[in-house]
Amino acid sequence: MATNVDRFVEIVARLRAPGGCPWDREQTHKSLLNCLLDETYEFFEAVEDGDSSHMKEELGDLLMQVVLHSQMASERGEFTLEDVAGGIAEKIVRRHPHVFGDTKVGSSAEVLHNWEQIKRAEKGKEDRKSVVDGIAEALPALFRAEKVQRRVARVGFDWTDIRPVLDKVEEEFGEFREAVERGDAAHAEEELGDILFALVNLARHKGICAEDALRQTVRKFIRRFRYVEQQIEASGKKMGTVPLEEMDRYWEESKGKVG
Repeated sequence: MATNVDRFVEIVARLRAPGGCPWDREQTHKSLLNCLLDETYEFFEAVEDGDSSHMKEELGDLLMQVVLHSQMASERGEFTLEDVAGGIAEKIVRRHPHVFGDTKVGSSAEVLHNWEQIKRAEKGKEDRKSVVDGIAEALPALFRAEKVQRRVARVGFDWTDIRPVLDKVEEEFGEFREAVERGDAAHAEEELGDILFALVNLARHKGICAEDALRQTVRKFIRRFRYVEQQIEASGKKMGTVPLEEMDRYWEESKGKVG
């Protein structure tokens, strides 16, 4: 495996070297951020599709991003891929004292608790006074909401029963409805955010990732809407000229055809 990894590192270094690829030589850490996001979400899709061949390909694309960022840093004398690998190896060993040390744990919950305690004591993280410090603002909103909720739940700030969680969703929806009926757009936006946060909390209590659930629903919607488009095209009509009732009939039909 080291042979392939070493070869790939040499390939990326050549792309960045004088006489290499003009596009690769122009890139910066910032310019590649969208590429990193794109490749990450393409890997998500491969996992959801259960496509191992596509997963392998997308992991390669992600590796390209890691090696390319490391190469750019190496050119400025900041760090190398070897430094990256060494750093993560040391961190994983340090945060798993129950595997690489003498610490005893009885559950995954204990593992997570120890992980957070060790993490907060690490160099560079001493200023994190709150359990919610260090959660990246760039995370997708639903995923970030869940991460915040999981953090505070670890210190006991959480309901132990599902009923108040359900009540909270209904309460927030009622407040949203009132804001909409009053025509208070700013308050409606705030209350809609509260609804989404409450729904993420409900999903978390039921062991559901809200981000994954919504992504799957969007994919389902797209699949069904494409069916509607296909049926309208097959009928010789054009989208935009078909009444909603007819489109809705194809939509209902799509549920049994494409899921």
